[in-house]
Amino acid sequence: MSAQGPVTDVVAIGCGPFNLGLAALASTVDDLGVVVLEARPELRWHSGMMFGDALLQVSFLADLVTLVDPTHPLSFLAYLRDADRLYPFYVRERFHPTRREYEDYLRWAASRLPVRFSHDVTSVRWEGDRFAVSGPGFSVDARHLVLGVGTTPSVPPALAGLGDRLVHSSDYLHRSTSAERVTVVGSGQSGAEIVLDLLRRNLDGGPAVTWLTRTPVFAPLDYTKLVLEMTTPSYVRHFHSLPQDRRDALRAEHWRHYRAISSETLEELHDLLYRREWEHGLAPVELRPGVTVVSSSVSGSEVVLECAHRDTGRTFQHHTDLVVAATGYVQAPTPFLEPLEPFIHRDAQGRYVVALDHSISLDPSITGRVFVANADLHSHGVAAPDLGIGAVRNATIVNAVTGREVYPLPKHTAYTSFSAPEDEGQPRDAGHPGDDVD
Repeated sequence: MSAQGPVTDVVAIGCGPFNLGLAALASTVDDLGVVVLEARPELRWHSGMMFGDALLQVSFLADLVTLVDPTHPLSFLAYLRDADRLYPFYVRERFHPTRREYEDYLRWAASRLPVRFSHDVTSVRWEGDRFAVSGPGFSVDARHLVLGVGTTPSVPPALAGLGDRLVHSSDYLHRSTSAERVTVVGSGQSGAEIVLDLLRRNLDGGPAVTWLTRTPVFAPLDYTKLVLEMTTPSYVRHFHSLPQDRRDALRAEHWRHYRAISSETLEELHDLLYRREWEHGLAPVELRPGVTVVSSSVSGSEVVLECAHRDTGRTFQHHTDLVVAATGYVQAPTPFLEPLEPFIHRDAQGRYVVALDHSISLDPSITGRVFVANADLHSHGVAAPDLGIGAVRNATIVNAVTGREVYPLPKHTAYTSFSAPEDEGQPRDAGHPGDDVD
């Protein structure tokens, strides 16, 4: 389309669960058009970590739509019904689908939505009354944008330069890890699942395994019920109301929400370690928390890691053949936004200034709006990457774009009252404790 052609309401760049959920919610709104553009030829969801027995870490209720519209035709239960698996899922009596099943659900939904694969966006320009979104062989005009490009693997400088001796966790199942000594750097769920896989191989005569992490312990995810209320809209509203320096301080305290390990995985790890007690001739296994990798190099046929023990300050060398970096992700770059950069407001650290409705602050000359999906951890807190907030965020965007309450947003979402009383000594006279009150 050209600047003189039809204009869609929203172009969503990137086809992850969040933008797919936006398209799903929009699909039942007659006067709202959403097009999703995805550079890849098909939907892939963490394929490098798609272990056969891996479970989603949230309930099936955290699908694309259910937490704002449980009757929606693109819910996870509708997917199960379409696949004739409702009764097997019911008898299974587990709230958490497998990751393979969740990816299949996403593919099922994408096949029913206006998703254009192999559409690599290279430029976004403001053309006076619309955004012109273009790439090789296509152009789409839109009144508003939603950025959902996701994240990209992060490798710290201390591990740079190892070449093919380094594998990021995101690529683990796509790369050969047949070395005799494998070292996993970084904990969190991804690191733990990789160590779990390596321990199983170790028990079958496989490689020596070392696990190094900066955290003081191999800590469990804090999924206790009242703590989980920090992933609700109630806490999102409270977090967003705080000054940015306070938000940043709180984020540093919340690492156990997204950089720790499920209790079930920790139990499996310990079971495998215990099984080694009565086996003989196995390659060694070593677990060391509280260790920082300071630098790395390749020396002859091996990798040498220079390490520091954080409690004692002692330094030591660790020798291995292959390093798996379970070192997380950073926001994916958005070079296509270069034409808009002069109009985008950023904070002192170069991050988007994000409103409560997930729109970023722009120069007043741009009358269209740009929203972000999962690029708002600094502004909306620990819930930002959580699948359980996706439907609410997307409903918020739908309401903002249409200018009306298409989807009523949940108000009673937590028992905890996160904010101070508005009037000291004056009891709240409406709603439940922890409710969102406008």
